[in-house]
Amino acid sequence: MAGLRVLVASSEVAGFAKTGGLADVAAALPRALAKLGNQVAVVMPYYNAVRRSGMPIENTGIVLPVPMGGRILACRVFRSRLPNSDVPVYLIEHQPYFERDDPTQGRSLYQQSMWGGYKADYPDNAERFVFFSRSVMEMVPHLGFMPDVIHANDWQTGLVPVFLSEAYRGQSGYQRTRSVFTIHNIAYQGMFGRDVMGMTGLPEWLFNLNQLEFHGYLNFLKSGVVFADAVSTVSPTYAREVQTGEFGCGLEGLLAGVHAKLSGIVNGCDYEHWDPTADRHIVAPYTAATVFAKKPLCKAELQRRFHLPEDPKAPVLGMIARLVSQKGIDLVMSAAPGFLDMGCQIVVLGDGDREYHDELQSFRDKHPDRVGIYLGFNEGLAHTIEAGSDLFLMPSRYEPCGLNQMYSLRYGTPPVVRTTGGLADTVVNATEENLADGRATGFSFGDYTPSALYETVKWALTLQRDRPKDFQQVMLTAMAQDWSWDRSAVMYEALYRKVCNLV
Repeated sequence: MAGLRVLVASSEVAGFAKTGGLADVAAALPRALAKLGNQVAVVMPYYNAVRRSGMPIENTGIVLPVPMGGRILACRVFRSRLPNSDVPVYLIEHQPYFERDDPTQGRSLYQQSMWGGYKADYPDNAERFVFFSRSVMEMVPHLGFMPDVIHANDWQTGLVPVFLSEAYRGQSGYQRTRSVFTIHNIAYQGMFGRDVMGMTGLPEWLFNLNQLEFHGYLNFLKSGVVFADAVSTVSPTYAREVQTGEFGCGLEGLLAGVHAKLSGIVNGCDYEHWDPTADRHIVAPYTAATVFAKKPLCKAELQRRFHLPEDPKAPVLGMIARLVSQKGIDLVMSAAPGFLDMGCQIVVLGDGDREYHDELQSFRDKHPDRVGIYLGFNEGLAHTIEAGSDLFLMPSRYEPCGLNQMYSLRYGTPPVVRTTGGLADTVVNATEENLADGRATGFSFGDYTPSALYETVKWALTLQRDRPKDFQQVMLTAMAQDWSWDRSAVMYEALYRKVCNLV
């Protein structure tokens, strides 16, 4: 079967510029698709972060005229490659829009720090990503291949399917190209005033309730959903959840109406980077055959790193997360005194809202021999937590996919999760039935309450203490799971073939 030609458009790509999980997907999925025999390219903006990345970059010599309302703006196209692959990454250079990020000045890819410490979106984000989406379409004839599929991701590229359908479909070569649009987090939709329509050059009549308009605003994410040939989310459960009022963020009716073209594919896990058998960040790498001998050494190292007593009998509860309400840090803080009463130690790595920083620091100050925190991100410490913890806490309010629970499975650190989104799809709860069947890989609960989290941790620790063989079986079953990108890429390839009528 002949391979497909795929262009992946993303506002960030790991190795070049990253703020979250979207970047990981945009780097890993194209590599996995290429391994299946497909011809793949990636396109992203040329940020300052790309210049700082150290990746080898060449100037293609291509200069594109990009229509922006009544103006024509120019951009240059540069090229690199995804690490450990031959997949080209095309970089759209336009200095006024994309070369402003500077961590030393509090400026990231999409936001800037304001007086008082709070963060605000750049006021011209609409203009920046109208330009990027239009640049993607203008660049297509210069790829060296005409894509069968353009795969757009999140609101920043939500206008790509619209431009393909309404501005480029009639041009030579674009007739057979189809679009796929992936929602990574529906909470971020890219909503801007109606005046942005003028920048797009699209017909004003598209600004209506059934197409681009949402409560008087131009909604980039809605636009992608309406005009794409297929829409995906990053897990099957999240695909169902976004069709409900609780999770749909106002778009649940639209998504329920297009459910026939909506699907969910779980993100893959990068096992080259997250593999306990060859992890350079941990003190004692281990396999399923050596986990029970080596993991205690990793636990002792974790306790040392956080200046906690090296007590092998004290269960260590680990958490790595953005410290925001989505991640369930409020549940953890409410249940934490109960965890300490059960003899646990708690370690947290993360960055986020000031209120959670202050609450964690205060709690640590009261219990310095039981609680360890690291505010910020530290790659090596994240690996140390995954390898050294007894349980991994991930009680998210909502979680489109999630990656840390998949890392925890591979490291034999049973995750404690709430049954939402990708957490529900990747973790099999240790009920008596699942334990008997040898299917259990972790521990989960449904109600978003501190007591539900507390009782689930209590059950997990009871199993560890009183039924160690069952707990060890959970660890081994978890380590045997395959949530690799190879698995996910096969499903994306099938989706592409479906929209291209090649099934």
